[in-house]
Amino acid sequence: MKVEHLEERVNDYKESIKLVVDKKIKWGKEIKPLIASTLKNIVEKYSIGWKMQELSWINNNEAVNVTFDSFPRELMDCTNQIPEYQFVTGGSLVFSQSYSGDVYIFILFPFADNMTVETNTLELGMYSPQEITAKLIVEKVDEFLKEMIKWEVPAHRSKMGFQNKET
Repeated sequence: MKVEHLEERVNDYKESIKLVVDKKIKWGKEIKPLIASTLKNIVEKYSIGWKMQELSWINNNEAVNVTFDSFPRELMDCTNQIPEYQFVTGGSLVFSQSYSGDVYIFILFPFADNMTVETNTLELGMYSPQEITAKLIVEKVDEFLKEMIKWEVPAHRSKMGFQNKET
């Protein structure tokens, strides 16, 4: 094989770098602001103890998320009836820019002391910036809330001496 045969591969490599740069530019100019404004609108409309954050991570990776950091105000009275009740903060829906410029969407579950967790993350997918729309963002928030409900109130509890039967 001659060196000249590498020209096609070299050109493909240059194109791949350009594609990543284009995706990262689209993230900064369009996608990150769309995610942030959509999540901010949701958080403001539904006051359930969550907040929207814009994060800047190692190696210029950025993310936008919603995370639970306080207990919903309208439920304070019911928790006051149980003095030992402790709200577990955390639980986040994260839209993160990957090294390739694609958008990685995942859930981080809350961390509670003395609680065994099978996994603390749930992947919701990897999307090209062109696929990110307000509709997709709302769908992912819906998935996130469903997962947080399952985390708060698991469907199957394991109790000693009892077996869970699948239906």
